[in-house]
Amino acid sequence: MADDSVRVFAHSNALLVSHVHNLLEAAGIPARLHNMTLGGGAGELPLGECEPEVWVRPHNRQRAEALIRDALNGISAAPGWTCRGCGEALEGAFESCWNCGTHRP
Repeated sequence: MADDSVRVFAHSNALLVSHVHNLLEAAGIPARLHNMTLGGGAGELPLGECEPEVWVRPHNRQRAEALIRDALNGISAAPGWTCRGCGEALEGAFESCWNCGTHRP
């Protein structure tokens, strides 16, 4: 990814940052993670410099920010579904069943 990338998300929780990165990648938006291992530097480095971040190309910024906002507010464009393998009710964000691994139809 080129150096002209822009930051679209930062948080002290690396798991949440990774989730946002995966959400963008699944939506077809190439994204890059930054600062995933700098948490140990907090205190020695400014906190804003240590937070894990997600970066995208400028032309993807608006769409990425909208997806992130919707995801953090619990809004999903995909409808919920029921797994054919085990009958588990799943949210629209899932592409495969967390219970049995069956892929969404």
